[in-house]
Amino acid sequence: MEMQSSEAMVIIPPPPKRFTLDEWHLNNRYRYRCSEAQQELADRLLAESNRICELTAEEAKVNKKETDYRLKEKLEDIEFNRKELLQIRREVLLEIEALGVSKDRLIDALNSVRKNALDICQKCLMYRERRLGIDLVHDEVEKQLKKECLVIQGVENLLVRTLEQTHEQLRRLKSTLYFIDHDLEGKDNNNRIDRHNLLLRETNSNLSLYHGCAPLDCSRISLQEWERQTNKNIMEASKEVNTVRPMRCYIDKILQQVTDDLIAQKRTTDEAFRHRIDETREAKMKLEKQHSEIMRQVNEMTSNINRLQKSIADKEGYMALAHTRLGNRCQRPGLELTRDLVETSLVKEVYDLRQIVCKLQQALCEAQASLRYMLKTQIQLEEDINIKTNTLKIDEVECMTVRQRMDYRSF
Repeated sequence: MEMQSSEAMVIIPPPPKRFTLDEWHLNNRYRYRCSEAQQELADRLLAESNRICELTAEEAKVNKKETDYRLKEKLEDIEFNRKELLQIRREVLLEIEALGVSKDRLIDALNSVRKNALDICQKCLMYRERRLGIDLVHDEVEKQLKKECLVIQGVENLLVRTLEQTHEQLRRLKSTLYFIDHDLEGKDNNNRIDRHNLLLRETNSNLSLYHGCAPLDCSRISLQEWERQTNKNIMEASKEVNTVRPMRCYIDKILQQVTDDLIAQKRTTDEAFRHRIDETREAKMKLEKQHSEIMRQVNEMTSNINRLQKSIADKEGYMALAHTRLGNRCQRPGLELTRDLVETSLVKEVYDLRQIVCKLQQALCEAQASLRYMLKTQIQLEEDINIKTNTLKIDEVECMTVRQRMDYRSF
């Protein structure tokens, strides 16, 4: 039953359509005309394609040639700007090095003034405070030492200000150098990229097509801005170079001027020291001469006092003899107790001896007083000599020795 039903469902297709002979000829002519039309269109398209290929090939070559020319032109501009930047960079580096030397000279001068000269000057003032007695005076040396301290402090302040200006100028030069190096780095990269682009050919195998959405021409800086930035860097660098050159001359003049001022003041102070030392030495020599004279007179006065004391002692013997004789004669009996010439001579002898002893004692008192004053003067002279010796030690040995370390020639 199933087989009978499947056989019954087979569909027999209808017979193909039949055409007339005219339709057959008509269809052939239509096919001929369509083929000819397509051939004519194909010939026109082939001709147009050949013409377009030739035009586009020429245009592509022209465009590539134009691009290559622009690349070369750009590379020449980059190279020119690089040379200009390198030239001004060399000048900046030279000025940085030269200004660095000037800065080191300023630092050396400042350290010498601050840690050497000022310290020595203050030490001299401190040493001279140890003078004694009458020598502790406000003399010319003290005046010149104080003036020297003021000169040194003024020089220190000037050097500090100049050093600050030098540091600022060095900072500006290094900042300029940073911008030049940044500009050179960009131009080197640009030069590398464009030289690589100039070497590329359309037949290279490492070319690729970009199928992204972002535009390939991402440049946002115009050619005028590019040139203006480079020119600005060059002009700024030239300005800083032109500024630093007179500054180095100014530093040289400052160092020379402060050195001359310090040397002149040092000579004035040293001359005041030498004059004061000569005065002190002369005064000491005079005091020593006076001390020798006093010592001689003390010895003579001592001998004189001894002589006076011996003379008084001798007169006391004569006085005792006269008194004894008068006492013995008082024992004469009766009429023999007369005022004769012997008694008169003995009384006169006693009177004269009293006068002589009185004069001798007066002379002895005066001699002893003179000796006391001379001994006191001797002590005072010795004290003054010690004071002068101490002053000479301070001024000539301590101060002048330490001042020999004040050397301003190394600036």
